[in-house]
Amino acid sequence: MSDDHDRARSQLASVAHLDIVRVVERLHRRSLDLIRADLLEAGIDDLSPSQVMMLFTIGSGELSVRDLIERGYYLGSNASYSLKRLVEAEYVIRTASERDRRSARIKLSEKGLRLCDMIKHIDRTYHQLVTRDEEEARELEITFRTLKRLEQAWSNAVRYRGIRPGE
Repeated sequence: MSDDHDRARSQLASVAHLDIVRVVERLHRRSLDLIRADLLEAGIDDLSPSQVMMLFTIGSGELSVRDLIERGYYLGSNASYSLKRLVEAEYVIRTASERDRRSARIKLSEKGLRLCDMIKHIDRTYHQLVTRDEEEARELEITFRTLKRLEQAWSNAVRYRGIRPGE
């Protein structure tokens, strides 16, 4: 029993963190490719797939620019540039904070909300490609929970070393 367990454990341990990182990176690129294709098909050419993901990070509420950067793990200069473009294209409304005029509050405009709804609708189609039955839906849920656990573990590893993301 112990030998079988050890053998199974060593087979499972053969997947290195770097292997996972490489797959996640490729998945991320493919997801941006899908969003880019969806935007082109819808005739939208005034924002990038990364900016669309930023809209989803903002979500349906209102938040500070600092919260956006922390939630999305964006670098400050990249976030500022993308946010400026989203405001100019009228996907995001930016206002000065009532408590601190130096701080800005942001929320999606109607145009931004409509775009997010469109992408969510399209996303349901992609979801159906990988969840054709209940078993695949369960596997996808397990994958999601595992990725969230990895994110938390890696975030903690960075945080407790005193390293900021992006350095």
